[in-house]
Amino acid sequence: MPEQEVLATEFARYRQAAMTEIEVPGPAAVRRAVRRRRRSHLAAGATAALTLLAGPVVGYAALDRPAPGPTPVEPTPSATATPSPTPSGSGSPSPSSAATSTSPTRAPDGRISRAQLFAARLPLPDWPSYTPPTCTTADVRLRPGPSDDYVPALLDVSHGDLDRDGATETVALLGCRFGEAQAKQLVAFDRNDAGRIVTLGRIVGTDQGIKDVTGFEVQADGQVRAQVADLQPCCGTPTYWTRHQWRTYGWDGDRFTRTGGPAEFGPDTRLTDLSLTAAEMVLGPAGSDGRRPGTLTLTVTNRGPLDAAQVSFPALELIGTPDGGDWTACRRPEDPSGGCRLSGVPAGERRTYTFRFQVDPDELNQPTALVEHLDSKNRLWKDRTPQDNRVALRVKS
Repeated sequence: MPEQEVLATEFARYRQAAMTEIEVPGPAAVRRAVRRRRRSHLAAGATAALTLLAGPVVGYAALDRPAPGPTPVEPTPSATATPSPTPSGSGSPSPSSAATSTSPTRAPDGRISRAQLFAARLPLPDWPSYTPPTCTTADVRLRPGPSDDYVPALLDVSHGDLDRDGATETVALLGCRFGEAQAKQLVAFDRNDAGRIVTLGRIVGTDQGIKDVTGFEVQADGQVRAQVADLQPCCGTPTYWTRHQWRTYGWDGDRFTRTGGPAEFGPDTRLTDLSLTAAEMVLGPAGSDGRRPGTLTLTVTNRGPLDAAQVSFPALELIGTPDGGDWTACRRPEDPSGGCRLSGVPAGERRTYTFRFQVDPDELNQPTALVEHLDSKNRLWKDRTPQDNRVALRVKS
């Protein structure tokens, strides 16, 4: 068969196969799917056509002479041959190149150890105004705490992802002494891109109703739970006066704010309001020793809201030597205030107490009387309005 007929036959076979592949009748959805594949099929068809042409045409061009006799026909390429790979310029980037161009920057690791905090010079948030100038905030070298010196000290450390950036930050409880107590603040630290320690912010501290920070924990969600107190016992203050609360704080992108727990302590529901008044103390005639008898009448009013199981009158002995009246009912040996402890006053009521003395008039020097509230366990409590718990005594000769 002449070469021209061979080529014509092969082109006919290819055209029939290709047209059958790309002109399938059917719904519009099928046609759209076919159009999406058209580029791949046309590329396959072009490859097949070039394959058909390569033998005879290229052969003639190379030899520039008639072919010697009948040429064996190459096998006909299949219309479903695997299409050529899509050129890299028209496809999606490879996974490696995509990962390289879109890989997020990893946040710096803000896990800082105790040793690193001690070694660094740190910027700190401001301390309360009542602290001494030695409670510094710039280039601070922390001391191990608690410290007897009036300088910033490290009390405790914990870690967690506070700003939810996938990296760990550091929370440190710091203290700085003033008098016998400490100002405290819970501070968050991180590292910048250069690896330098920076202060993220103060979480909570002693100021505006908070007198102590006694503990904290970093939760799995990055929130910080802090135990705060309305009193920092010192200088003989009873520890049971202190009230504690757990409050939660979180990072809002700019600073730490309270996200849970009470906003304030409010009135202490364990306290009541006592007030004291006194009648004029009248002195009788002097005895053989020069001392004079005197009678003092005190009235205690309980404005509530709680019953006062007991009341105490400390230091009444400074007026004179006890000589009868309600002195006989005093329970003094167990009295924590060192005075006379008597049965108390229910809320909304008042009670009068009478004390008799032997008084040396020359030793009376602006005498006063004071009433205090004790519970049934002999524990001394503060008063809601302490300014009316003391009264100056008037003495009539």
